[in-house]
Amino acid sequence: MHRRRRTALALSAAALVAAPLLTACGDEAHPGAAAVVGGERITVAQLQSRVQEVRAAQRSATEESGQYAQAVEKTGGLTRDTLQSLVLDRVLHRAATDAGVQVSRKEVQGLRGNLEKQAGGAEALEAGWLRQYNIPASRIDDSLRTEIEAQKLYSELGADPNTAQGQATFWKALAKASGALNIDLNPRYGTWDVEKSRRVDAKPPWVRNVSDA
Repeated sequence: MHRRRRTALALSAAALVAAPLLTACGDEAHPGAAAVVGGERITVAQLQSRVQEVRAAQRSATEESGQYAQAVEKTGGLTRDTLQSLVLDRVLHRAATDAGVQVSRKEVQGLRGNLEKQAGGAEALEAGWLRQYNIPASRIDDSLRTEIEAQKLYSELGADPNTAQGQATFWKALAKASGALNIDLNPRYGTWDVEKSRRVDAKPPWVRNVSDA
């Protein structure tokens, strides 16, 4: 039941491939920023705070089992994954807003209630989302809002999320939003691929593909 988490976005995730990288922002241009999205900064401190929220939740959830170290090991890329999520959420919100999509608190509460019933209660849902999606209990509503936005955007675009054509239409809308937001990442976190609306690791300058020779 937890696999419904961001179903609309996740359907295309496996199809994402590397694309030409964009110029990233430097520390001098945006001091203290992990990313700049639409002129608004996601600071390194904010990013680290979100990561610590997940770590604290993991620590609490594994207190009795003593498996915190294993949980950390399984989420070694948590900082970059968290930044990807923070930026992509903003991209999706821009695309949804451009399409006239709005999400009410009632819709979020309704979806959460249904998921809690499927999971066997609020605690089961929270444990499942932390384990599978690295989302602490305090962030579940925000994540559900994003999921609903994605589903509604598909609908507004007349796109079927179960078809390759529908997914392509959806990601084209996100690419347009990515471009409009002029996204810059701090180089330590990679770069942002506008066409794929995702973070990609920067290739070290001393590494060359055979085709580059």
